[in-house]
Amino acid sequence: MSISCKKTEKKPPFHPPENAVELLTNDSVKTWKFARRYNGQTRMNMEGCFLKYLQTFHKDGIVTDNNSQNANCGPSLTGEWQIQQKDNGFFYLQVYDEGVSDLLNQESDTIDFKLLYLDKDSLAVSFYHNQFGTKRLITDYLVEESIAIKNRNFHWK
Repeated sequence: MSISCKKTEKKPPFHPPENAVELLTNDSVKTWKFARRYNGQTRMNMEGCFLKYLQTFHKDGIVTDNNSQNANCGPSLTGEWQIQQKDNGFFYLQVYDEGVSDLLNQESDTIDFKLLYLDKDSLAVSFYHNQFGTKRLITDYLVEESIAIKNRNFHWK
């Protein structure tokens, strides 16, 4: 009998380009929408509020979303953002808003979105969310608002 161990490679930290703020904000203001979301390894369906969700980053460090403008989508986020490198070497898009603790069922009003990718049209982040008594890794893939994405609501086709 032989036993095989699969070696797990850790991805090195994504280093955002020097113009990361410009890419995130279009050097003024830029709105992003969900292309895909994963809960762990499971792709989530993009219906209802997810399909309507828009998040806008302003160069002056303000971030907002449109949740409250859509029926039954909950309160909107209006907070402050910054890009920070943590001691672990990874870069994070850190957002502070007084409602984050209630929204994500956590103690802090700050959430750190690990930056996985950023260019002029695409943004990928991951974060932990306390959901149903379990800490879950959520990975979001966002695109600039005007980009058409096929199969966002793949469960309902």
